[in-house]
Amino acid sequence: MSRRCFDHLVAEISVQVGWRIPRYALWLQLRHEGMDPEALSRSAALSFCQGPLQHFLAGYGVLLPARHRRRLLRRVERFDPDLPTPEERFSDRPV
Repeated sequence: MSRRCFDHLVAEISVQVGWRIPRYALWLQLRHEGMDPEALSRSAALSFCQGPLQHFLAGYGVLLPARHRRRLLRRVERFDPDLPTPEERFSDRPV
């Protein structure tokens, strides 16, 4: 699997908190948690969102409300890395 799941996770977390989270810091946090961001699975992404994500965001002074957390979990769970994202569909680049 490619980095698509990680890219999706960065985008979804950023949308839910309302600002662009630092990709490299999230990358390092996932590595610290024993996950491989380059081959992040759906279950690993969900596991991160259910636990270590709150601690990661707290380091930036952000608290993710329960409603936004549920929305994030739903979006991560439904993501299919084999399907093109809306951005990819409308771009000039081939997927």
